Amino acid sequence: MSRLTTTARRAQLVDLGLDLFSRLPYEDVSIERIADEAGISRGLLYHYFGGKRTFYVACLEVAAERLVEAAAPAPSGDPVLRARAGLEGWLDYVEGRAPAFLALMGGGIGTDTEVASILERTRGALSERVLTELGDAATRPRWRHAVRAWIGATERCTIDWLTARDLPREALLDALVDLLGASLTLAALADPVPGSALPTPPGPELR
Repeated sequence: MSRLTTTARRAQLVDLGLDLFSRLPYEDVSIERIADEAGISRGLLYHYFGGKRTFYVACLEVAAERLVEAAAPAPSGDPVLRARAGLEGWLDYVEGRAPAFLALMGGGIGTDTEVASILERTRGALSERVLTELGDAATRPRWRHAVRAWIGATERCTIDWLTARDLPREALLDALVDLLGASLTLAALADPVPGSALPTPPGPELR
């Protein structure tokens, strides 16, 4: 590797780690392989990150930030179509990193408290993004719980879809958009917010 600053070298190693962990489960990526592919010694990798777990956590931090960015809704337009654009970004990101995503969500190092904290922050960020679209409703517990439950359902459905591949991608997107609309509609019926429009589940013409 060319001579780089410490910050640039760490960033370069994290990019390498993101590529490795996107193709292989955590347990299949060894320190030796990381060092070999980076063209550095194991000692230098330990110097920068302290070990495989710390290196993985650093990679996961960056991956979580990029996932939140990838799942951004469209900047304008119909709310349903904006939400669908965010879901498409989510699926694009996790589909390209399926082995790592499934290994992380399925257990193993996913039970690590630091890793769990990153996942929780990511879920919180995704929830807040939806809630910011809801105005005053975002402060109401029933609405917040509806959104958080939808985030969890999206995560679970994504895991099942990546594992079974028994549903066309477009059908999955339709189902998740419908579920969001239904969840917000039920929240609005149970706890109406004056002045807010009742979310309407999309019809086929909006898909």
